[in-house]
Amino acid sequence: MPQKKDINQVTKVNKQIYIETYGCQMNFSDSEIVASVMMSEGFDVAKKLPEADVILLNTCSIRDHAEQRVLNRLRELQHLRKKRPGLIIGVLGCMAERLKSDLLEGEDKGIRVDMVAGPDAYRQLPQLLMDAESGQKAINVLLSADETYADISPVRYAAGGVSAFISIMRGCENFCAYCVVPFTRGKERSRNPESVLSETRALIQDGYREVTLLGQNVNSYLWKDDGVRTGFSELLGMVAALDPKLRVRFATSHPKDISDNLLHRMAEYPNICKAIHLPVQSGSTAVLSRMNRKYTRTDYLDRIRAIKEILPGCAISTDLIAGFCGETEEEHMETLSLMEEVGYDFAFMFKYSERPGTLAAKKHKDDVPEKVKTRRLNEIIEKQQQLSLISNQQDIGSVQEVLVEGRSKRSEDQLMGRAENNKVVIFPDESFSQGDYVKVEITACSSATLKGIPVKE
Repeated sequence: MPQKKDINQVTKVNKQIYIETYGCQMNFSDSEIVASVMMSEGFDVAKKLPEADVILLNTCSIRDHAEQRVLNRLRELQHLRKKRPGLIIGVLGCMAERLKSDLLEGEDKGIRVDMVAGPDAYRQLPQLLMDAESGQKAINVLLSADETYADISPVRYAAGGVSAFISIMRGCENFCAYCVVPFTRGKERSRNPESVLSETRALIQDGYREVTLLGQNVNSYLWKDDGVRTGFSELLGMVAALDPKLRVRFATSHPKDISDNLLHRMAEYPNICKAIHLPVQSGSTAVLSRMNRKYTRTDYLDRIRAIKEILPGCAISTDLIAGFCGETEEEHMETLSLMEEVGYDFAFMFKYSERPGTLAAKKHKDDVPEKVKTRRLNEIIEKQQQLSLISNQQDIGSVQEVLVEGRSKRSEDQLMGRAENNKVVIFPDESFSQGDYVKVEITACSSATLKGIPVKE
């Protein structure tokens, strides 16, 4: 399920903007770019939603449930217009691009949207706001073949934060049958590696201790300059070499592109976290073919074996879809057996929902009954809970280096952070600070969390 992050940010002198972000890490990174664009134009910060003159919802279209949440939220926000005359409500991102003018004409459904901006139109937001304020139709959903926002320094939401996202590329050309991203974010284009390194250096100088390099498929990153080619493996090493104390992560890898060269590069640098998110979606070769994933079950398991051989102990997470078009009970069982064979540490799990305009909507019938999808999803979730518990139990007795992110939500006396394997660790506060690395002996666990005690050095 997409995670909503309430983010207070930006609009023009004596005005306030508030951004809510829905969906993936890429959207969170985009919201930071939006904040930077607006602040550079003299906009200011809304500390509370009711104070906002402009409310922007940065959206996700990957699943119908994500869109319905946004539409419901838009209905909820309409009452604020009575308290804030002239309030502007806008929709950004993938949903804005996909639904376009439908959003501007939805007042009869209890939805009034004043402006719509696609993922490549963030530089035009100040002008779009002016258009909306003057009563004009404010919409820009044009896709770009070269926009990467490489020259924009994102506004980081957490002052003194420890982790940051860096978008190294935009767009996607894989055309998985179920996915709208190639249509809402356009063609792949990569950032100049020097701009990525410059952004990383600035984060290090500001005290950040961890960065995550983002792309719809980071393995496809490629920059060419005067005959010199920089691929993702080279870029990853360049970022890791900037500071041995900086943790480096990345997301997301496509199974057809993750190479032994990349795995060896990860092994070369101790500060590149040994954790890989490798979405499989289904354990059935037949389903993978219908999904247009461009690999087989055997291909995927070959990559898993390579990871385990080159990076022993590397954490592996994945994405899984239950009930894709034509999925039989036998094909569903293949997914469960693959999960068992891989032994995933964590997974994002969803029911298939047809997205208009995708290859699946054009070529395949969404013929798995909703009750069957729900039952299969529940079986996948149950299987993953078992696997996550086994994985976490194997960490009991080990000492993990944990990067402190803040206090535990359940206790002010406890801190939380993440180990290299990206697992959440809860431990007692012994005068540690946000951003500290702490050695923690793991003493207990649940299927979701590790618990431990700091180790005296």
